[in-house]
Amino acid sequence: MDLLVYITKNALVVIPILLIIGVMFKDSKRFKDKYIPIILLVVGVLLTIGLRRNISADTIVQGVLVTAASVYLNQVVKQLRKNE
Repeated sequence: MDLLVYITKNALVVIPILLIIGVMFKDSKRFKDKYIPIILLVVGVLLTIGLRRNISADTIVQGVLVTAASVYLNQVVKQLRKNE
């Protein structure tokens, strides 16, 4: 996954956190599926800001990248589990 080349090492910890949060939102059925990636984007950016302790363009980009990686990883797992 080439996306991981652009994510800083200290931001990688956010990916499994976002995966867990995404599963929790999916299981709760309080949110429509189409809103979960948007919610994860906000959470991912906020977690990255908190982790890096600053707000900058780079921090926001890192938040977007970790969110993209978690959503991508979720989709890969989902597709691999399909029986076709």
